[in-house]
Amino acid sequence: MITRREFDDAIRRAAEMVRKTGIVVRDEELENVTLMDFHLGELEQTGLELLWLVNTPTLTLKILVFFPHQTCPQHRHVPFGDSPGKEETFRCLWGEVYVMLPGEETPNPKAHPPEHRRQYYTSWNETVLHPGEHLTSPPDTPHWFQGGPEGAVLYTFETKSGQGADKFTDPQASEKPTQIAEENQ
Repeated sequence: MITRREFDDAIRRAAEMVRKTGIVVRDEELENVTLMDFHLGELEQTGLELLWLVNTPTLTLKILVFFPHQTCPQHRHVPFGDSPGKEETFRCLWGEVYVMLPGEETPNPKAHPPEHRRQYYTSWNETVLHPGEHLTSPPDTPHWFQGGPEGAVLYTFETKSGQGADKFTDPQASEKPTQIAEENQ
């Protein structure tokens, strides 16, 4: 959990980073940024900030914001119903983002997960995305990503996934948004 002040500061910072991209978003979209700390309580290290732009039965479009070196924990989008799982394309808008997928291990990757959670990261084939570059993660593929030294802003285009269809390698991680701690009055 984070304090109300930390929450408000993270929302403000995320909005500032989105504005740096030059894309047009409405004020109410910026006011409704969702903070994700994956229930780990370490938003600055493990988390992301997201804006939902489109969410239909078949397609989702979001803007993801990563603060400097902030990490989305390793996960995969598992099959559900008759779906093979969610396919996800990341397109960098601003900054630099490191996308880690299975494959030949990248020597000396730029991405480094939080040391105390490193055991839950197994995908080490790194692709570095700069503005205008994109990469697609196939369904049911373990992946994780991290913002670069200045952070990153990216689009994510996704096929629809089922509720709870994101499975994290870290057993403590979950899809629940960040919670604000009750402050003493």
